[in-house]
Order: sequence, then structure tokens, then C-alpha cells
Amino acid sequence: MDPESASSTRDSKLKLYTTTLCLAYQSFGVVYGDLSISPIYVYKSTFSGRLRLHEDNDEILGVLSLVFWTLTLIPLCKYIIFVLGADDNGEGGTFALYSLLCRHAKVGLLSTFHASDDNASFYNSGPSLKETRSSSILKQFFEKHWSSQIVLLLFVLLGTGMVIGDGVLTPSMSVLSAVYGVKVKIPNLHENYTVCIACVILVGLFALQHYGTHRVGFLFAPILIAWLLSISGVGIYNILHWNPRIVSALSPYYAYNFFKETGKDGWRSLGGIVLCITGAEAMFADLGHFSQISVRLAFTLFVYPCLILAYMGEAAYLSQHKEDLQSSFYKAIPEVIFWPVFIIATLATVVGSQAIISATFSIISQCRALSCFPRVRIIHTSNQIHGQIYIPEVNWILMFLCLAVVIGFRDTDMIGNAYGLAVIIVMLITTCLMFLVIVMVWKRTILVAITFVIIFGSIELLYFSACITKVHKGGWVPIVLSLIVLFFMSIWHYGTLKKRSFELQNKVCLDTLLTLGPSLGIKRVRGICLIYSNVVSGVPPMFAHFVTNFPAFHEILVFVTIQSLTVPKVPAEEQVLVSRIGSPEYRLFRCIVRYGYRDVRKDTYAFEGHVVNSVAEFLKGNSDGCVESRAYGGEMTAIRQPSSQLVDVVIRQPENGAATGTSRRKVRFSGVGFNKEVEELEAAREAGLAYMMGNTCVMASETSSYLKKFVIDIVYGFLRQNCRRPATSLGVPHTSLIEVGMVYRV
Repeated sequence: MDPESASSTRDSKLKLYTTTLCLAYQSFGVVYGDLSISPIYVYKSTFSGRLRLHEDNDEILGVLSLVFWTLTLIPLCKYIIFVLGADDNGEGGTFALYSLLCRHAKVGLLSTFHASDDNASFYNSGPSLKETRSSSILKQFFEKHWSSQIVLLLFVLLGTGMVIGDGVLTPSMSVLSAVYGVKVKIPNLHENYTVCIACVILVGLFALQHYGTHRVGFLFAPILIAWLLSISGVGIYNILHWNPRIVSALSPYYAYNFFKETGKDGWRSLGGIVLCITGAEAMFADLGHFSQISVRLAFTLFVYPCLILAYMGEAAYLSQHKEDLQSSFYKAIPEVIFWPVFIIATLATVVGSQAIISATFSIISQCRALSCFPRVRIIHTSNQIHGQIYIPEVNWILMFLCLAVVIGFRDTDMIGNAYGLAVIIVMLITTCLMFLVIVMVWKRTILVAITFVIIFGSIELLYFSACITKVHKGGWVPIVLSLIVLFFMSIWHYGTLKKRSFELQNKVCLDTLLTLGPSLGIKRVRGICLIYSNVVSGVPPMFAHFVTNFPAFHEILVFVTIQSLTVPKVPAEEQVLVSRIGSPEYRLFRCIVRYGYRDVRKDTYAFEGHVVNSVAEFLKGNSDGCVESRAYGGEMTAIRQPSSQLVDVVIRQPENGAATGTSRRKVRFSGVGFNKEVEELEAAREAGLAYMMGNTCVMASETSSYLKKFVIDIVYGFLRQNCRRPATSLGVPHTSLIEVGMVYRV
């Protein structure tokens, strides 16, 4: 082996190990905070109902056994082993599972798939697996029944709403539980003071978010590591000091005996036990911030054993001090280290809230990219990890709702009921989506998928049945929040689809527009104009409306269409497709820019330079490449292709009800004239660059039903007026913007 090659290999491996360990370290401060602070309130919430302790300690042993096996089966087995493997090119969360399904079967309503994507590498990543009978049957079912696709999308949006609701309940529950620990030492402290302290901490937490996950992770990781070491150390002390025999509760017999002895009261207590796995979903949702191996290493080698020791230690203390049930966590801390542990606990609850806040940012970013969420500002806080983002509007709304929950409830038991229900519903939705992924993406037999659902789904259904009985005791909060989010997301997506459908139906044929040119007296002015639209063929109605009212436009026009695809990232070399519209003398081009739902969008100046440079590269094709001529709906275009002088010319007939035909012929393109066009492009760039986009008013047609008028005119109109404008969202400079007002009757 070449010594230099061996040295390079060692360096690359060392860099990989270093990066993985660094990400694992950061994950403590972002991913595991929520899961790690659960010991503060699990036993208190479990025994807050009718369940009572007896002298034989059977209830304590049963609850500890249930906690142990729940932590082992759900976070360790389900998420670490199986669900993390269902990532979408490194991205996790509900939308990542849906994205996988969209690409492997026609089950999605969010994809903006076009003919230009047929051979895209990002749609064909990964090894091709042999189709099974089960996957074929499921695919045919979804393709045949359009209503099943709608149900699946609503199912995914419901899970998204629950995650956002979880982002409200997690900080409220964790911070308030920690602050209430001060009453152990100051029992006469008025409740208003603890609520006020919790509110101050929450405001400080959300104020830190603009620093980004990277900085927050490094800041919070030492706190959480100190917290886990503290609770595991206290746990070992309590086991050895109070009841070493508590280790026997790890046997599943005690879980069985718990239900046998307690019956219905034991079943109701599951609403408290489920809180031990709150935050497990964040391991998958926050995957885009880190990596599979870093998340798995941190949980398996450190978080999981520390949590088990903490729960065992508290159970050992409770077995000897049943009177301290409602404050057992803080009472179990030895007197000499109480205040240091209390301070770390308060800081750890802040860290715990970070996990779900980061997950909320991630999933809203995915929804926005796929037109399921109103336009909001997304700030990328890291140049290395593309998934680390901050959304100011969402951050402050979450803070306001958290303060409302803390001030409104003031009771951790009520918040815990809401918290547990939100968590278990998200897990059930993930289990159902995993069933489809196992069959349709992984191409496993339906028996494997059913086994997965039976093992994990039955456990989650048992917890769900206990949590749903507490809807009237606070459980209504996540349901109401998720339904509100589902309502607005569905209407935004519906309104966006109607708007795009109007543009496609009312686009203007280029030949028609050009034949009207002489009669309109159209003039060409110097410069380049980028015309933004959702139309990928023909002329958008907005531009035709502009020309008929103001018959002049720039000498070079580039129709820009930005597509958001159901993939995390689109390779840079495949992001831009440039084509020519009509004859070369028209100087009209189309540029389709494709982004994944987690791609970092370029700023305005970088974007405009990228588009113009792509057009220039397209025009230089005479020397090192060729073009492919296509017809989209009767419109002839020429698309830049890899080097070759002989090319395929593809002629497609318009799909207007007649038979669709395709023919190919080899054509040799001459480079004469291309250099002149490049010079004209550079001169036009020097003359100035303008942006044109529609300032549309979307309204329901007069013949529409009252329901559609309410949805489009009132709700969708309200959302459009109160979200960021397209020009602001794209970062278009106001001084170079031309907005064309137009009413869309949908």
C-alpha cells in the first residue's frame, strides 16, 4: 500500500471518529434533555391517582419493572435499532417517513415531481430492492384509491401537529416540575413565586434559541452530562443504602403481578408511567442535526444506563419512605448535595426543553418547504450541519403558549396528562408509518411489518388507552393544539394547490403572446429580468397580464420556477435545469431550480448569480457540450446536457386528450451565434437585473360553495396576509422588484 494513501485513510478515519464523538457530545444538549429529566416527575405522576402503596412494595416493584421494560422496548429497541434506520438521507421525523413513501410509491400529495426529474439521481438513491407481493398490493391500493392518499397526508399532518403541541408542553412540564422542587426545602413558599420563577426561566430559554443548535448544544451538553452523572450516582447510593433487592424488579414478572394486584387502578397509572419515554421521538426528529451513529452511541452507552440507575434508586428510596411519595425525587437526594443537584436539575429542564424545540423547528421547516405551512423566516445557524435552524416567529409563538400553559394550569399533574397523550399519539403515528416503510420501502414481507406493529404498537395502544381517559383532566390541550395546526396546514396546502392549478390552467402559449407583439407595440429594454412563477411550461398568466397592460419587457427574460421536492437535499450539479424558450432571437429562457426540503436556500445575490451563470454555461454548450430539445405541451425548449455534439431531439405532443406521442432524432448543433449570445448576456447583466413576481389575490369563484368561500376567502386569505410575502421570503431586493397585481378566481 502506498504510504501516502495509508496516511490519508488514517486521517479520514480519525476525522470521522472525531466528528462522530463531537456530534454525540452535542446530542446530549439537544436530543436527550427531555428524556433525561423524566425521573423528576414519573413516580409522582404515576401515584397521583387512586394507586396507593402497600407495605409489601409490590406496587413500587411493578412500576419500576414497567419503567425498565418500557425504556428498553420503545427508545432502545424501537427507535435506536429500527426507526433510526428509516432515515431519509440522514433526515428524521414524521415527514421523513412520508418523504420515503412518496418517492417509492405514488402515495403522496406533496411531491412536485415533473418530467425533468425522471432520471434525477436523488430520486434513485440507494440499492434497488426486489418488489414483493405485499408491497405491490399496497402500492396498487394507494394508487387506486385517491382518498387513501388524503387520509395518509392528514395522518402525517396530525402527527406534525402533535409534535408542535409537544413543543409547548415539554418546556412547561419540565421547568415547572423542577422549580416545584424548591418547596422541599421551603414548604411555605407561595405558588405564585414558583410559577413566576418558571416563567422567567422559560423566557430565558426561548431567548437563547437565536444562537442556534450548535452553540446551544455545546453550552447545554455539559449540563446534561452532569445531570445524568448526578442522578445515576444518587441512584447507586439509594440502591446500596436503602434497598439493594430492588434490582429484582427488572424481572417482567413484577410488571405482570402489578396489573394482577392493582387491576383498573394500575391501568390508569400507565398515564404517568408513559412519561418515562417522553423525548424518545426527539431522537428521530432531531436526526438531521446529528447522525445515526452519534445518536445511537450517546443513548446506548450513557443515557440509557444512567436513567435505569436513577429510576431504580428512587424506587429503592420509596420502598422505605412511602410518606414522601409526592416529592420522592428531591427527598431521595442526600442532604449534603441537595442544592447543587437542585440547581443542575433546574438547568437540565431547560436543556430538556431544547430537544423538542429543535424538533419543532425541523418539522416546521419540512412542512414549509412542501407547501404545508405558511411562509416563515428560517435561519440556518450552522455552516457544517445543514439541519440546524432557527425560526423566529415559531420560537416566540411557542414561548407565548408555554407561558399560557404554565400560568393557566399551575399543576404538573394536569400538564403531565396532556404531555403523555401527545407523546404516545406521535409514537403510534410513527409505528403506523413504519409499517408502510417496512413493506413498501424496505421490501420486507408483511409478516415482518405486522410483527413490528404487534410488538411495539400493542404497548403504545395500552398506554394510549390509559392516557385518553384523562382528556378532561388536561389531555384536551394537545388535541386542540394539533387540530388547530392541522386545520391551518391543510387549508394552506389546499389554497396553494388551487393557486398553482389556476396558473397552470391559465398559462399563455408563447406563440400567441409573440403574435400579439406587433399589435401591442412591445418594446425591449436593456437588462435581465427574472420572472418567478410556478409554471414549468408556457408563459405564466401574471406575465401575460403585465405585457398587455405595459407592453415592454427586458431584452433577456428568464422564467424561474422554484420546486421543493420530497427529498432532503438535491445535489448542487442537479439543482438547476436551464432551457431555451422559442427561437434564439427571442432571448427567452426557463430556469427550474430544485431544492430538497432541507436544502439551504441561497441568498438573493448568490441566487441571481447562480441563475445567470447557469444560463451562460448553457449558451457555451457549443464548445464542450450539447443541448437536448424538448417540447413541453407543444413548447420547444433546449436543455443543457453533457458533452457530445450529436444529441437526441425529443418531440412530445401535448396531452390535450389526443394520443400522446414521442419521437427522437439525432441533431448536430452548431456553436455559431452562441458566443455572441454570451456577450449579450454579460452586457445585459451589466445594464441591470430586475425581478418580477405576482402579487396575487386568491379568491373563490362566485359559483363556489359557502364552505369553499370561507376556506379560500377568509382563512387562506388571512394566512396569506399575515405570513411573509414571497419577495421577502426569497430575499428579493425591494428596489429591483416589479410586482404584478392580479386576482385569481379559483
